[in-house]
This record gives sequence, structure tokens and C-alpha cells, in this order.
Amino acid sequence: MTDIPDASSRFQDSLPVSSDALMQQLTDWGIAFSRHDHIPLRTVEESKTVQDMFLPTEAGGGHIKNLYLRDNKKRNVLLVAEQDQQIDLKTLNKTLGTGRLSFGSAERLMEHLGVRPGAVTPLAMINGAQTGVQLFMDAGLRDCAQIYPHPLVNDRTLGMTIPALEAFFERTGVTPTWVTL
Repeated sequence: MTDIPDASSRFQDSLPVSSDALMQQLTDWGIAFSRHDHIPLRTVEESKTVQDMFLPTEAGGGHIKNLYLRDNKKRNVLLVAEQDQQIDLKTLNKTLGTGRLSFGSAERLMEHLGVRPGAVTPLAMINGAQTGVQLFMDAGLRDCAQIYPHPLVNDRTLGMTIPALEAFFERTGVTPTWVTL
């Protein structure tokens, strides 16, 4: 009996870009990060159980949630917001300037961002840049001293500064749209 792949690093070699390869690319580009290994995290609630290893929100820690969405015109969207930000999908399209939005399927997520549910991350734009995914970032995150994205798997988290994350976007040819949610 074979294991069904989940979003952990155990199955990273089945991704278009492995977590290890991503971290090596960041290192090769001179983009600083810290790595933290933990149990697999699939939700914000689960993430909160390990946040004591990171900078708290009050001290500038950017704890995020990532939504892979698709509009009614079949455009793919990645929204990165502060973990506790309330998001109304019925009105979000007006803020983002898209068609009506809904969650993308696991199959489309893998096809367009190269990750599984539970590991959605702005770092998946290493794949999304080539597939035309539009990236929207919560403008409030710009004030964070550190931001904490997954490196394509959900049992690792990287600590990065916003300038480091922006350097990654520049290297991958991604221009995020910063929005006020």
C-alpha cells in the first residue's frame, strides 16, 4: 500500500520544485531566511500552536494565511493576508479588481502553484510566475519585521524580512499587488 502524498516535506520530491531546492535557490540568490521545522500545519488554528517559536505579532511577526482563489474568468489568484484578517469572498473581488472569486481546487493548486493544500505560500510564486497567477499581498504586512511563509511544504516555516521576500519576488519576475483589506 502506498502513502497518499500530503503537504509535508516527506513528499517534497513529488513537487515541481522541492522545498530543499527552493531553500537552496534562496541561498544562491543571497536571500536571507531562518528555517523552523515543526509538525505539519494545515490551518491558522494549527499554526497558532507553534507560534511561540516565532516573533509575536505585537513585536512585528507577520503570521499569514494564504488563499488560492480562482475568479469566474478562470484567472488564478494568490492572496496573502495577516492570519486573523477577516476576508469576505463575496466582496473581495471589488478590492482586488477581479471577477467573482471562489477557492481553487487541489488539482489547480498543484498545476498553478506546485503545492498541496495546507502548504499554500507566497514562495509558491516560484511556480506561479510561469503560470500567470496574480499575487495580492495585504498592505498591512509591509510593517512586519519578519514574515513567516512555508517553503512549499507545511512542516517547515521560514522567517524572512519583507525586503527579503520582495527580493524573491524580483528574482522570480513577480510583481505583487499590495492591497488594503
